[in-house]
Amino acid sequence: MTQSTESSAGTIWLSKGAFDKLTAELEHLKGPRRQEVVSAISAARDEGDLKENGGYHAAREEQGKLEGEIVKLEQVLLKADTTVPSDDDAVAPGKVVTYKFDGDDDDEAETFLLASIEMKPYAGDLDVYSPQAPIGAALTGAKVGDAVEFEGPTGRAIKVHVLKAVPFQD
Repeated sequence: MTQSTESSAGTIWLSKGAFDKLTAELEHLKGPRRQEVVSAISAARDEGDLKENGGYHAAREEQGKLEGEIVKLEQVLLKADTTVPSDDDAVAPGKVVTYKFDGDDDDEAETFLLASIEMKPYAGDLDVYSPQAPIGAALTGAKVGDAVEFEGPTGRAIKVHVLKAVPFQD
């Protein structure tokens, strides 16, 4: 499912590559992996007394975890937005954002990907901040050159300057 990056707050921005990998993972979990667990349960059940059968109980626990992971992945993919963000100077989900703290004399710029945490395994060395995180919420919609202030985790006001906002490339 692809929607505009400006759709509801429940939308999760994923790159097309991440979407494809998560789809393949879901297919694996629902197919071969699910069959492995069902086979393990069946084999353990054939051993007899289920009350004292540790293998059976372990396999059933594994089945519960697997089904939970399947539901989670289905929800992520259902909410996924793979729209490539526009190549303007505005900060939006799917953009790699470079900023500098106000008054930071060491000229050290910080860079992150504005996306949901599900993008973390696919973002390389980039930190990933969600649009709901304080810095993500504050910077969303800001343009290159803007100074934005937000409340940090300690309650202190933090001011940053947007230096760059470019679409993420897989």
